Amino acid sequence: MRRALTLALAVAIDGVTGDPPTRLHPVGALGSLARALEGFAPEDAAERRRYGRGVAAALPLVAALTSWQLSARLGGSGPLRLPIDAGSLSLSFALRTLLGRAGEVESALRDHDLASARSLLGTHLVSRDVRDLDASELAAATIESVAENLSDSVIAPWLWYAVGGLPAAWAYRAANTLDAMWGYRDERWRDLGEAAARSDDVLNLAPARLTALALCAAAYRHGDGARALRQWRLDAGRTASPNAGHPMSAMAGALGVRLGKDGEYTLGDEFREPAHEDIGRACMLATEAALIAGAALGVALTGVGGRS
Repeated sequence: MRRALTLALAVAIDGVTGDPPTRLHPVGALGSLARALEGFAPEDAAERRRYGRGVAAALPLVAALTSWQLSARLGGSGPLRLPIDAGSLSLSFALRTLLGRAGEVESALRDHDLASARSLLGTHLVSRDVRDLDASELAAATIESVAENLSDSVIAPWLWYAVGGLPAAWAYRAANTLDAMWGYRDERWRDLGEAAARSDDVLNLAPARLTALALCAAAYRHGDGARALRQWRLDAGRTASPNAGHPMSAMAGALGVRLGKDGEYTLGDEFREPAHEDIGRACMLATEAALIAGAALGVALTGVGGRS
C-alpha cells in the first residue's frame, strides 16, 4: 500500500512542479558522470566493449544504492518516508516536461515558425537531424517522441518501481540515460555503447508493450481503439528497435496518422500525414494512457500489499 501511495504522490508532484533545471536534476548528474567516464575509455575495440559492459553494470548499481541510502537516511521508517520517496520517484520520470516540450513544438508549428519548431524538437525531444524536416514531418517526429518517451521516460520507471522500489526505478533511469548517451551505432559509440544499448532494450521490453496497451485503451475514449490495436499488431516490428515500434505504432493507429523516419520505417502507411493539431491529440492520449497504466500499477501494488 505504501508503494501505491508513493507512486500516486510522485505523479501528483510531477504534475504540479515538473522537472528542476538540468544542472540540479539527478538525471543531469548521471549524464555528467557518463560523459566523464567516456574520457577514461580505452582505444582498443575489445577493451572498449569490456569497459562499456563494466560501466553499463556499475552506473545503474550506483544509482540504485544512492537512492536506497538517501531514502533510508532521510526518511527512515517515520512519516517523512512517504514524501521523500515520492519526491525521489518523481525525479525518475518526466511526464509534465514531455507534454510541455511537445506543446511548444505544436505552438511553433501553429505559428508557421518552422525554424523554432526544428530547434525545439532537436534540442529537447529527438537526436535525429531535423534541419530538413517540413511541417508534417516535424509533427510526426514530435508525435513519435511523445509515444516513445511515454514508455522510456514515464511508464518504464513506474513499472520498475512497482517491481523493485526506488532502487529499481533509479537503476532503470541510469541504464536508460547511459543508452541515450552511448547507445549509438556509429564508429565512436559502436563498441563502447553496445552493452548500454542491449541493457536498455531488455529493460524496456515490458514497459514498451504496457505503454502500447495503455495507448490502445486510451484510444477507445479519445481515438480509435480497434484501429490502434490493429496497427500495433501490424507495425510494431518495423523499427530497428525491439521496443520503440510498439508505442509508436499504437499511437499511429489511435490517431490515424502516418509516422516514420525517411528510409528506415513507416508506421500506418495508409493513413494521412499528421498536422500540428495531432500533437495535441497525441498528448491527450499520452496523458490518458499514463493514468491508465499508473492506475493499473497502483492496483497491482495494493493487491500485493494486501496479500502480504
